Amino acid sequence: MILKSGLYLVATPIGNLEDITLRALRVLKECDTIICEDSRVSRKLLSAYNIEKPLMVYHDHNAEIMRPKILEKLHAGEKMTFITDAGMPLISDPGYKLVKMCRENAVYLTVIPGASSVLAGLVLSGMPSDKFAFCGFAEAGKFEEFTSYNATLVFFESAPRLVKTLEKMSSAFLNRNVTVVREITKMFEEAQTGSFSEMIDHFIKHPPRGEIVICLSPPESIDASEDKIDELLKKALSEMSMKDASEMVSKVLGLPKKKVYQRALDFKE
Repeated sequence: MILKSGLYLVATPIGNLEDITLRALRVLKECDTIICEDSRVSRKLLSAYNIEKPLMVYHDHNAEIMRPKILEKLHAGEKMTFITDAGMPLISDPGYKLVKMCRENAVYLTVIPGASSVLAGLVLSGMPSDKFAFCGFAEAGKFEEFTSYNATLVFFESAPRLVKTLEKMSSAFLNRNVTVVREITKMFEEAQTGSFSEMIDHFIKHPPRGEIVICLSPPESIDASEDKIDELLKKALSEMSMKDASEMVSKVLGLPKKKVYQRALDFKE
């Protein structure tokens, strides 16, 4: 099948260089130009498969300048591929504005699917995969928006920040287990599952390396009866303000803050 003019979004390996499809290799060999995130990283893959093509570097810092140049080449009839350093393009990587530009300018666009650390991490975690949310790189200030999700949560994180991130997650996600997956598809691939305290203890003793995927299980079913709410509120109100006690109990039981706060008012009266 002869390639037609347009942009091809090509997935690349996330570690093991063998994890690339035959179709992806054919497209990379037959295209006119390869758009990449970091030419040094991409050349390792291309050299492994004896692919020599002109490279255009596209990343967050030069995207505004590069998009018009790419569009000009596409309108001239070029066949261009877009790859990032690892995995599926656009997943926590630059590129969505490039795709948007192509759609707005009626440029032919397609994807060559392949390796994905999000899906690989989810599968290795052994957690429910029928419903999950990819939450991007872990940011402590944004954990609150995910605490009510009744699904497996998937985060990216770097090795140096892992323990500190797990400590912050343990305060935000009070009724979930955690799996830490690292070095996916590589020689030292590892998946560790347990409570937050167990994972924190493990990685303090065994400092991790490599890229990391954190998976949090869906919230475990817990007793949220009025008696249970009153029990937790009684204990919390002896140590903290009504507002703080209500917030803490709502997190533990996965209940709306307003409902717990009203119960605290009734309880106090």
